[in-house]
Amino acid sequence: MKPENEAGFNTRAVHTGRGFTGATGAVMPPIYLTSTFEQGNAEGFDYTRSGNPNFRLLAESVAAAEGAAFATCFASGVSAITAVVSSLKSGDLVLAEENLYGCTYRMFERVFGKFGLQARYVDLSREENWEEIRRSRPTLVWLESPTNPLLKIVDIAGISRVAAEVGAATLVDNTFASPFLQRPLELGATLSLSSTTKYINGHSDCLGGIVATNDKGWHSRMDFAQKALGLQPSPFDAWLTTRGQRTLALRMERHCANALELARWLESRKGVRLVRYPFLPSHPQYELARRQMRGGSGMVIAEFDCSTEKALAFCHRLRLFTLAESLGGVESLVCHPPTMTHAQVPAKVRHAVGISDGLIRFSVGIEDFEDLRRDIDEALTEILG
Repeated sequence: MKPENEAGFNTRAVHTGRGFTGATGAVMPPIYLTSTFEQGNAEGFDYTRSGNPNFRLLAESVAAAEGAAFATCFASGVSAITAVVSSLKSGDLVLAEENLYGCTYRMFERVFGKFGLQARYVDLSREENWEEIRRSRPTLVWLESPTNPLLKIVDIAGISRVAAEVGAATLVDNTFASPFLQRPLELGATLSLSSTTKYINGHSDCLGGIVATNDKGWHSRMDFAQKALGLQPSPFDAWLTTRGQRTLALRMERHCANALELARWLESRKGVRLVRYPFLPSHPQYELARRQMRGGSGMVIAEFDCSTEKALAFCHRLRLFTLAESLGGVESLVCHPPTMTHAQVPAKVRHAVGISDGLIRFSVGIEDFEDLRRDIDEALTEILG
């Protein structure tokens, strides 16, 4: 039998994070719904804000999935973002990919900007723009790949290499890919961040976030932020996420298969102006996606030639795709980014990066593909003709 850290992804997913079973022989670890621990216990726990067995088990399991030495879990993806950004100081510069999750943009501009943190946005999918990293010498380069919502793919290895030249750390928001499809640390990134609410848990029943790294200094910062800022998850949510990750590979394989078929069909469907999916040959970074990811994930975007009102009417007409802001669960969801996930981003900024009024984001679930295709086809016929 191989050591656990040399085993395959599915084996690690199933067998990592199963400690604290005591003398019971429980196959699944219990939920430690306690706020307080007796001083001097062998595991070193004292207060759940600064550590809990369920946090440790989740961190171990995600670290194994990410190929990381360390991981720290948080109450949500935004809590994980808060932990990273709060470790910076006034005057530091974050150079970010211009197509950024709306809540990340809001945090840079409306929260940490008040304390002197600087953020600059560049199209980092274009290699000629990497020179801005050398010119501006940021403290941190912030990437998403695939990006939210446009599904741009950025060269993690190339950008991480340039950032390292000037002493900058590189963070990759890996939420849309999951560690099954992409492992940023193995590509040279300093930090891999995910909203575990999404694919890692996969069942739309809890919130969570994670930051994985091989850097001891950054790991210490993350543990400090978890405790000092009160960013910890609940033990129950940590337990649910550890459970959900055990089936990550199986779910992602189905998400990828369904999404690819849907993207292929949408490209041929009348009334659809544009389709983006990383594993479609028409994607501008298709070859890079194939090198960097083992599958295209479950996210598809389509741009319809219509107004905001018609785009929303289409979303409401769907039966199997629930109109909701989240993603990554076993059920299919649909989102209208201009009025939902990116509503806080000024319209001028949205339009400049390519988020049009007719843009629709699909989180493709694990249902039978033909049922999903029929649902979209009927809604398109009724709303757009």
